[in-house]
Amino acid sequence: MAREVKLARLDEELANVEYPVERDEAVAAFEDVTLALADGTANLGRTIDRSDAERFESVDELRSEVLSQLPRRAVGEPYQSEGEG
Repeated sequence: MAREVKLARLDEELANVEYPVERDEAVAAFEDVTLALADGTANLGRTIDRSDAERFESVDELRSEVLSQLPRRAVGEPYQSEGEG
C-alpha cells in the first residue's frame, strides 16, 4: 500500500525498520513510500538506492543519507522548516 510522508515526518517512517539495515532491505521496505517535498515528491526507496552506503546503523544515519540525496530546493527555503509553527 503506497504512502505519502512529509519530510518533517521522515524519522518516524525510517523507524519502521530494524537497525542496522542493509541498503537493499531499506530500499525494499520503503519502495512504496513517497516523500512530500517543498518542490514536489520523491520515492523514498529509489532515493535510498542512490546511496553508496551498503548498510545503515541507525535512523540518524539513514536520514542523513536520504537528505544528502535530495536537491537543496527539495527541503524548502534555506533556514526554513516545515515543522515550525
